[in-house]
This record gives sequence, structure tokens and C-alpha cells, in this order.
Amino acid sequence: MRTALILTLMAAPAAAEGLAEARFVEPTSRYAHGVFGETEEWGALEMVTQGGETRLIRLPETRVFEDTAPRLADVTGDGSLKAVVVETDAAQGARLSVYGAEGLVAATPFIGTPHRWLAPLPPADLDGDGGIELAYVDRPHLARVLRVWRMRDGALEQVAELEGLTNHRFGEAEISGGVRDCGSGLELVLADAGWRRVMAVRLADDALSARDIGALGAEGFGAALDCDD
Repeated sequence: MRTALILTLMAAPAAAEGLAEARFVEPTSRYAHGVFGETEEWGALEMVTQGGETRLIRLPETRVFEDTAPRLADVTGDGSLKAVVVETDAAQGARLSVYGAEGLVAATPFIGTPHRWLAPLPPADLDGDGGIELAYVDRPHLARVLRVWRMRDGALEQVAELEGLTNHRFGEAEISGGVRDCGSGLELVLADAGWRRVMAVRLADDALSARDIGALGAEGFGAALDCDD
């Protein structure tokens, strides 16, 4: 029986082994926000390295992973996959965290207020320069600000923001929208602040621009993500 190595919230070394899998484990109700329609979140992150070793990040009692599933991406540009997750503190609200096999690699600042959350989009090279950007909607039910971050000198740095966008409605089980490429580069697909229009957003020269690509109907974002708009 393989035993998981339990890690604390340490910084990962530069040459850490990449991940092959990651999942949330240890469900907990110690943080009753209910952003996904229930009050159960996750207390730990289980990761499997490319070499087959299992690592476990167990959060302190004051924190949870308030997310649907980890996202694997080469955030640092070293060729190894890391786990990108929403980590929430009971007093400070949510932040976007990047974990590698050896622990915490980098994180955005906490929002600063409890019961305040952020909704990530898939990590992607949004501007075509070969590096991965991390995007999320800051407080998708309140502020509705799209923020884009990039790793620089070992830390996450915000490179762009745009107001009036969202990708989640309180109580829904999934985060909506995503990333598409219709032949002219990657675009983020989100809703406008009123959840009535589908918006396509591009990143160029560290600036975001949005365009309306149609009504947001009962079918959701599927057609837009398939470039059928």
C-alpha cells in the first residue's frame, strides 16, 4: 500500500518534479460559504508526480480548497505541470494558489474579506508568447472583474484587468465559460455582468478587450466555445 507524503505550505524548489495527476480529498464543512450550492469543501490536495509518488497538501483548519477540481498547467515555464487551485482562508477569503510536488509555488493575494470568492478560467497562453497566463473573475457575484496573472521572478504578477464580466452564478455547481481558439488566437469566453450576453475577451500587449458575440440563452456557452456564433 502506497503511503502519501504529507507536506506543509512550504515553497517548492526550482527543479521540482512535475505532476501527472491532482485531486481534492478530505471533504469538510468547516467553511460554510456554499458558493456551489452546498457547504462542503475540501481540506486537502492529493497530487501524483510523474514518477508515481503521491504527495498530500493538508490545509490548516482555517483554510479550505473552495473549487471544483485542480487545473494542471506549466505555470513556471520549466516544463513541469503544477496544480492551480482556489484556496480560501476563513478570515481573508479566496486566493488563486499554485502547488507543485514539493508544496506552494506561488499565490495571488487573498481577496481580504471572508465569503468572497474567485472563479478561475483554464490556464492558457492567452497572448501567444509561449507562457501561460492565469485568469479568474474576482468576486463573480459582486465585483465581476476579470484579472489575468503571469509568473515573473518566482511570483504571480497581475498583468491586466477588465470590469463587467462574470463566469459563475451563486449556487451553480460548475464554473461556466472557458477558452476557445476560432483560428485567430485564444479568447476567453465569459458572460457580461448581467448574465445576458456572451463575451469574447482577448489579451494583447498586457491589455484586455471584450466583444459581444451574442445572447446567452438556455444552451449556455457551448456554441460559443465551439466557435458556432
